[in-house]
Amino acid sequence: MNTISSLKNVILIGIDGGATKLSGWAVEFNQDTQLFRLGNLNIQKKYSDYHGYNENFKPVDIKTQLKEMNAQILIAREEKVQAEIYMKAAADVTVKLLQANKNKKALIGIGMPGLKTKDLRGISAIANGPRMPAYCDFLEDKIYEQRLELLSPIAHLGSDADYCGLGEEYSENGLFRNIDNAYYLGGGTGVADSLKLNGKLVRFDQAKHWIAKAWEMKCDNGNSLEQYASASGIQKIYSHYSKTSIQDLNRNQIFPMQILEKALKNDKAACTTINEVGKYIAELIFERITTIYSGWSGIFSFLNPNREMLAMEHEYRGILLERIIIGQRLGDLLLQSRGTELLWPQIMEGLCEMIHTTGNEKLQEHYLRNGKFHEEIIQISNLREAPALGAGIDAYISHNKY
Repeated sequence: MNTISSLKNVILIGIDGGATKLSGWAVEFNQDTQLFRLGNLNIQKKYSDYHGYNENFKPVDIKTQLKEMNAQILIAREEKVQAEIYMKAAADVTVKLLQANKNKKALIGIGMPGLKTKDLRGISAIANGPRMPAYCDFLEDKIYEQRLELLSPIAHLGSDADYCGLGEEYSENGLFRNIDNAYYLGGGTGVADSLKLNGKLVRFDQAKHWIAKAWEMKCDNGNSLEQYASASGIQKIYSHYSKTSIQDLNRNQIFPMQILEKALKNDKAACTTINEVGKYIAELIFERITTIYSGWSGIFSFLNPNREMLAMEHEYRGILLERIIIGQRLGDLLLQSRGTELLWPQIMEGLCEMIHTTGNEKLQEHYLRNGKFHEEIIQISNLREAPALGAGIDAYISHNKY
């Protein structure tokens, strides 16, 4: 990896923007190892803490958003107010990080959900928030208003999925390191997929003709796979079965960890939720294993019925994964379930059964041990803030390209 000649007077900032809050970290680079890690400085801002925030905000219909992407984006006052709160949170986080590092110039990477504008510096379509086509311009203006400095303009907005992959590849504790073939599944507010094949990171956007993102696929019950792989989705499923509002669950701090605890105490709604999560996580991992090895077989259907069908042929056929990494809050949940009778053993049993049914000796030899799924292949990432770390890494790499 190329390096900036000196990081002495530079603060590398990684920002992870989610649906409810924004988190910014100082990212440190080790010149000797050429690896990265999070620093000790972290600033977070909840959008709901800002005056004027609309908790009942409804995004513009996604079809309208997609239509306006390539024309003029028409933003009404309500959406504009919400957008400014999101962008102000990013500015406040960045300014505070810079003010804590006086006399340093900032190099900033930002991961945000949604489809990006043509220049990649704004958001032109997003399912669960306001559109922000001038995101980077707004942020830079606020930085300059405070008489703070940038080492270079913000190169682009990235995706948390790509940034999870970068974090796992270039972090001191990354699980993509020192192996050639791995799949990463991270679950937080949404779901993030990353791939490393034949020793290189493979972006899902580059491979979309043969493999689909988890959020694009739906289960046989009609729900999106994202419902079962993300913390917010799991909470939503429990809300449905327990007939408890999300607001009440949040108020009582009932999140996936607590839902698992309830299931272990035989709470009916929690048991149904965790059983479904185990079933569909196993099916998703199996789909990844087989799609990479032998091509798409149609295990899932697509949320978008007009999505182009996946090709069976691709350049990575025949690859056996050395590692399957589960990260973020989904990783925490699976880790907590180890040693219990729920979730982790359900996933292992489901995978074992499905691998057996393929009748493929190579798959069975690689993924099974003594008639059970080879558990060591699945590892839990401890990079809880992988998206923010990856954002900082991306800013570093982008700067050194020029």
